[in-house]
Amino acid sequence: MRLHRLDLTAFGPFGGPQSVDFDDLSAAGIFLLHGPTGAGKTSILDAVCYALYGSVPGARQNGQGLTLRSDHADPATRTEVTLELTVAGRRLEITRQPPWERAKKRGRPGTTVEKAQSTLREYDPAAGAWKSLGRSHQEIGEEITQLLGMSREQFCQVVLLPQGDFARFLRADAEARGRLLGRLFDTRRFAEVEKRLADRRRTAEARVREGDAALLADAHRMQQAADGTLDLPELTPGEPGLADTVLAAAAQARSTARERLTIAECGVLAADSARAAADRALTDVRELARLQRRFADAQDQARQLAERAGEYEETRARMERSRKAEAVAPALELRDAADAEHRRATDADARARARLPREYADAGAAGLAAAARRAAQDLGGLDAARRGEQRLADLLAERDRLDRQERADEDALTDTEGWLAAWEATRTALRQRIESAQEAATRAEQLAERREPARRRLAAARDRDRLGQEAEQARRRALASAERAAEARAHWLDLKEQRLDGIAAELAATLRDGEPCAVCGGTEHPAPARRTAAHVDRAAEEQALAAHQRAEELRTADERALGTLREALAAAGAEAEDAPTDRLAAEVQEVEAACALARQEASDLHPAREELRRAEQEHEQRVAAQREAAVRVAARVGQRDRLEQERASLERELAEARGDAPSVAARADRLERRAALLTEAADAARTAEESAVRRKEADGRLDEAAFRAGFDTPRAAAAALLDAATHRALQRRLDERHSEEAAVRAVLAEPDTAAAAARPPADLAAAEHTATAAAERLRRAASARDAAQRRCADLERLSARATDAVRRLAPLREEHDRVARLAGLTAGTAADNDRRMRLEAYVLAARLEQVAAAATVRLRRMSSGRYTLVHSDDRAGRGRSGLGLHVVDAWTGRERDTATLSGGETFFASLALALGLADVVTDETGGVRLDTLFIDEGFGSLDDQTLDEVLDVLDSLRERDRSVGIVSHVADLRRRIHAQLEVVKGRSGSVVRRRGGV
Repeated sequence: MRLHRLDLTAFGPFGGPQSVDFDDLSAAGIFLLHGPTGAGKTSILDAVCYALYGSVPGARQNGQGLTLRSDHADPATRTEVTLELTVAGRRLEITRQPPWERAKKRGRPGTTVEKAQSTLREYDPAAGAWKSLGRSHQEIGEEITQLLGMSREQFCQVVLLPQGDFARFLRADAEARGRLLGRLFDTRRFAEVEKRLADRRRTAEARVREGDAALLADAHRMQQAADGTLDLPELTPGEPGLADTVLAAAAQARSTARERLTIAECGVLAADSARAAADRALTDVRELARLQRRFADAQDQARQLAERAGEYEETRARMERSRKAEAVAPALELRDAADAEHRRATDADARARARLPREYADAGAAGLAAAARRAAQDLGGLDAARRGEQRLADLLAERDRLDRQERADEDALTDTEGWLAAWEATRTALRQRIESAQEAATRAEQLAERREPARRRLAAARDRDRLGQEAEQARRRALASAERAAEARAHWLDLKEQRLDGIAAELAATLRDGEPCAVCGGTEHPAPARRTAAHVDRAAEEQALAAHQRAEELRTADERALGTLREALAAAGAEAEDAPTDRLAAEVQEVEAACALARQEASDLHPAREELRRAEQEHEQRVAAQREAAVRVAARVGQRDRLEQERASLERELAEARGDAPSVAARADRLERRAALLTEAADAARTAEESAVRRKEADGRLDEAAFRAGFDTPRAAAAALLDAATHRALQRRLDERHSEEAAVRAVLAEPDTAAAAARPPADLAAAEHTATAAAERLRRAASARDAAQRRCADLERLSARATDAVRRLAPLREEHDRVARLAGLTAGTAADNDRRMRLEAYVLAARLEQVAAAATVRLRRMSSGRYTLVHSDDRAGRGRSGLGLHVVDAWTGRERDTATLSGGETFFASLALALGLADVVTDETGGVRLDTLFIDEGFGSLDDQTLDEVLDVLDSLRERDRSVGIVSHVADLRRRIHAQLEVVKGRSGSVVRRRGGV
C-alpha cells in the first residue's frame, strides 16, 4: 500500500482546504512531519485513517463524526477528506464527508444534520479516467478492508506505529499483551473455540447432572417404595460412582422386597384357612340359633292364638248372622228404591204446582190435564194472526229497502250528471296528450338518426388526439433511433479504421521464425509491428458492426411504426373533419339529452291511449246506468202504493188478535208457556200417585222376608247385613287365624326344630366375633401381600428405568469427560497443562515469538548488537504463562525483563518491536505490501549515536522501496531529515507547508 495524496477541508484543526503530496515526500524515503504541540500533526494521520475506515483511532472517535469538523471552518464549508492511494496494484481515490450540521435553507430558522457521504473511485489506465465503484459506506468499508487485509486497529498499529502503545506493550503483563495481540492477529476464532468448548462442557455437564438428578429421583422413589429397607447414602448429581451405587442399592431393595412378598403370601394362606374354619363354625351356630328361635316363636304364637280365641268366636258369629240377613237384602233394596222414587215424585209435583196460578193448587191430575188441553186450543187459534204479523214486518222491511234504493239512485244520478258535464273537456285533454306523445316519438327517431354520426365523429376526434401524441412520441423515438444508428455506424467505422491502421500488428502476431510473411513473403522478421494499448481486433470490430446493424433495425422499426401512426392519424382527422374534440363532445351531449327528453315525452303515448279508452268505457257505463235509474224510479211509485194498502189491512186484523198483549207473538208465547206448565204439573201429580202405591207394596214384601229369615223386624235384618269391605275384612281375619294355627302346629312337629330346642342356647356373638377376627387377620395379610407385590412391581419398574437411564447416560458421561478434558486443556485449567496456557495465548505466543524474532533484527542494529528480544513462556507468579517478553543483554549475557530498559532503550526497543510487528501482521493478513509507514514521537529520548543508528535502520527500509514518515517536534531531526512537512497553527486554524527537498 502506497499513499499518493491527501486533501483535507474543514477537518480537525485545519479550517481551510489543505493538501499533502505523499509522492513528493516519499521520494526521499524518510520525511519528517513536525510542528508545535497542538498544531495538528496527528490529525493528518487521523485523516488518513478516517479516509480508509470512516473513523479515527482510539478515543478520538466519538460524536458520530460531528467532532471531526474544524471549529475554524466557514459555516457554509462542508468537512471532506480525500485520499489517493495504490493498493494491490489498483489506484483508488476515497472521499468521505462526515455528518454535517448546517443552517436550514430558504431562510428557515434552525439547523439540520446532513448524513455522512462516501465515494470510492478507481483509475482506469486504459481509458485515462476515474470510474466510480460505489457510494455505500458498508460496501466501501468491505472493499477497503478486503484490499488492505487488516482492520482499523491493525492498520493503526502496523502503519501508524504509535510508539507510546509499544512502550506500554514492553512493560505490560501477559493479559495486556494478549488483548493487544488478539486485536492485531484476530485470534477471536481460537477464543471462540475455547468458548465453544466451555459451552459444550457446561452443556454436557448440565445434561449429565440432569440425568443424574433424574436417576437420583428414581433412587429416592425406590427408597420410598422399599419402605425403609433401602439404605441410600448422600449423593449429589455429577458425583463419580453415583450410577453404580444406585443400581447396587436397587438390587438389594429388590431382593429384600421379594423375601417379604414370600412371607406375606404364606401369611395369607394361613389366615385364609383359619377364616374358612371360623366361617363354617359360624354357619353351624347360626343354623342352631335359627332353629331355636323358630321353636320359641311357634310357642309364642300358639299362646297368642289361645289368648284371642274369644275374639275369633265373636267374628265367626257375626259372619253367620250376616249370612242369614243376605236373604232379606233383596226386599230391603226394593223397599228403599220404592221409597226413593216416591220422594222424587212428590218433590217434582210440589215444584210443578208452585209454578201454576193459585186456582190450580188443589186440582188433581185429571183437572190439570183438562186445563192444559184448553190452553192448547187457544194457542192453535193464533196461527193465522202470527203469520199476518210476520207479513207486516216483511212489508215494513220492503218499504225501507225501496227508500234506500231511491236515495242511492238519486246519488248516482247526481254523480253521473256531474261527470257527464265534464266529459267533453276530459276527452279533448286526453286526445291532446296522445298527439303530443306521437310528435315526441317522431322527434326521438329523428334525433337518434343524428346521434350515431355525432358519436362516430367524437370517437374519431379522440383517436386523432391520442394518435397525435403517440405520433409525436414515435417521431422522437425515430429521431433518437436514427441518432443512435448514426453513432453506432460512426463507432463501427472508427473501429474499422483503427483496426486497418493496426492491421500490421495483427498480422505480425501470426509471424513465426522461418515462416514466410503473408504480406512480403520474407522469412526473417527483424522488426515486427507491436500492438498498442488502443489496438482493435476483429472481435471488437464485429461487435461494433453487430451493434450498428441492431441500431439500424431498431431505426427501421421505429420509422415503420411512425408511418403507421401517421396513417391512422390522417384517417381519424378526416373522420372528425378537423372539428375540436370539446365541440364535438358538446354536440353529442346535446343530441343525447334532446333524444332522452323526446323519448321520455313519447313514453306517455300508451298510458294516454289507455286512459282515453277507459274514459270512453266509463262514459258508456254511466249513460246506461242513468237510463236504468230512471226506469227504477217509475217502477217504485206503483209498488209503494200496493205495500201501503196491504199494511193497513193487516194492522186492523192484528189489533183484534193481540188483545191486551203487546203483540200476537207475545200472546202466543204466554199461552204456550201456560199449556206447558199445566201439562208438566198433570204428569208430576200422576207419577206421585203411582209411586205411593208401589212403596206400600214393597213394605209388605219386606215384612214377610224378615220373618222367614228369623229376624223380629226388618230393622234387625238390616243391622245384621255387612258391606263388602267389612265382610272381606272379617273373612280375611278368620282365614289368617286358620293359617296361623296350621303353621304353628307344623313348626312344633318338626324333628330338627324340636331337637334344637332341646339343646343349650347357641352363642352367636362369640362365633361372629371369632369369624370377624379371622376375616380381619385375612384382610391384613392380603393387604400386606398386596403391598409387597406393589413394592416389588414398583422396585422392578424403577430399577428397570434406572438401568435404562444409566445406559442412556453412559455416552453422555463419556462425551462430558472428553469435552471437559479438551475444555480444561484449552482454558489452561487442566492438570496436564503445566503452564496453564490458554489456546488463544498459545497461538499468540507463537505470533509473539515471530514478532520478537523480526524485531531483534533491527534492535541489534539500533543497540549496536547489545540487545536481543526473546519470547518467554514462563509463568509469572500464580498467573498464566505464554506471553512473556524478555531482553537479552549481550554485555552481561543475562536475560531480563523489558521493564528494566531505560527511556531511550525502551524507545528503540519499542520501535524495533513495532517494525517487527508490522512485518508479521503484513504476512499474517495476506502479504499486502506496506510502502508507507508513520512513526509517531519518541525520538527525543535518544542520544546522537543512538539516533543515528535508529535513522540508519529506518533508512534501510528504503531498500524495500518503503517510505517512512516520522512525526516529531525534535529540532535535531529537522537537521538530519531534509524532506519535511510542517504543520503551522494560527488563530484561523492550522496549515501545512512543504519544506526541504530530496
